Amino acid sequence: MIPERSSSDRTPPGYRLLQVLGRGQTSLVHLAQDPRGREVALKVPLECTLRDQEAAERFANEVRLTLQFRHPHVIRGYAGSPFGARAYLALRHYAEGTLSDALAGHARGARPVESPLRLLADLASGLAYLHALGVVHQDVKPQNVYLDGGRAALGDLGSAYFTAQGGHASGSPFYMAPEIYRGDPSSPASDVYSLGVLAHEVLAGARPFQGDTYEELMAAHLNRFAPPLSAHCPELARPVARLLDLCLAKRPGDRPAADALRRALLTALGEKDEEACPPLAQAPAPRPVGRHAPVGDLPATPEAADAGSRWNPFKRRK
Repeated sequence: MIPERSSSDRTPPGYRLLQVLGRGQTSLVHLAQDPRGREVALKVPLECTLRDQEAAERFANEVRLTLQFRHPHVIRGYAGSPFGARAYLALRHYAEGTLSDALAGHARGARPVESPLRLLADLASGLAYLHALGVVHQDVKPQNVYLDGGRAALGDLGSAYFTAQGGHASGSPFYMAPEIYRGDPSSPASDVYSLGVLAHEVLAGARPFQGDTYEELMAAHLNRFAPPLSAHCPELARPVARLLDLCLAKRPGDRPAADALRRALLTALGEKDEEACPPLAQAPAPRPVGRHAPVGDLPATPEAADAGSRWNPFKRRK
């Protein structure tokens, strides 16, 4: 058996490792200093990832897509290399960690998320940007939401794909839409469903569907209906509560678009809609994804690294 080398043996030139931020099944994430002196989250795939074609493809997909997008509520990638022994991805470091960290701290008595509607508006904005580009994220959940100064950004694009190019449906069982359980393709509507689950978790304090096995969760998502958010949050404006409830509609066509949700949340926050989609006009054309694409450096967290698998859903994903 080939021994596993430390990711520090494969540190990209010009980067200085500062400390380990976390480890997942596929990657090790360090706080590092990049060649420009910035503190970044440096994601380096484990050797076992590099030896597994599917895992290596997924990491390469994350590198390529992350470096293409420019939006304040999609995690920023600075540099990376998709394949080979020196594969890596340098990302903006979010010192406050993930929404999952914040929710876990709340369970231990720490202060909860200060502005849930602001957080949801940010995520709806990030999704609206991706959907307008023809991209499906596929893994919206607290572990993939990064926080900084009360604002949120959506990250971990390993499972994302351009719908025009096609991809494999996946997700995390607590957040997967009913159609994904049925084996149908992912779509922007399935991302909105996942955001609806997350909204319940943030606003009501619990996921709307529970289960101890994959089968129990599948039955819940397919057959049960979530309690209305207004029952848990009577202070929530009725139009927003209704729209968030519709995110969990069993039929994809009954769910609102991410941009409609973004606009409703901004209205509830008393803010003007100033986005007018300028980031979309500036977004680069899609690059090919996969081994058919050119390999080389592209200019510009651990739990999330294994988030795309739907076949081993209960390996500490809560």
